Amino acid sequence: MKKKKLLVVFPGIGYHCDKPLLYYGRKTAAEAGYDEVINIGYSCPVQNIRCDKEKMRQAFDALYAQAKESLSGVAFDEYADVIFMSKSIGTVIAAAFEKEYEIKGVRHVLYTPLAETIEVLNGEKNIDAIAFIGSDDPWSDVPKVVEMAKRQGIPMHLYEGVNHSLEGKNTLENIEILGKVMKKTKHFIEK
Repeated sequence: MKKKKLLVVFPGIGYHCDKPLLYYGRKTAAEAGYDEVINIGYSCPVQNIRCDKEKMRQAFDALYAQAKESLSGVAFDEYADVIFMSKSIGTVIAAAFEKEYEIKGVRHVLYTPLAETIEVLNGEKNIDAIAFIGSDDPWSDVPKVVEMAKRQGIPMHLYEGVNHSLEGKNTLENIEILGKVMKKTKHFIEK
């Protein structure tokens, strides 16, 4: 009988695993019994990628290859539950990895997903995911991403006046938003 639970964390390019969303997301998962955690670490050889589709593709290819290498020895079918927690370009990598390797039963926590993430998941049946995005996210076409997620049946939580890190100018409000995001993350993880 499978009992172990696995959390795989896919960071963004400038948003490593110890930044608030992924740090507290990991702690929330640990409290829910995810006894094994893999933090993907990668380095991006491409600079200045925002709004440049070719550079974004080059960055994705490089990071995806590194993620595949990091996960090459993982027997996903040995786990009772697997969650992919991801941020920004990491959301695209997580979705593409699940699709390429046809991993059954993976659940996704998508922090500030890109349109490419939803495109990868397009057509997938029974996607088990939750997503979070800020209205002032300069890395996303926010209305497009929200609409795409809605069509895929992915609950998308939109936070007004915050950026790609789900942060605005007021520290106390940022902490409140982080708390709300973690409550929704916890509810999703524990279901």
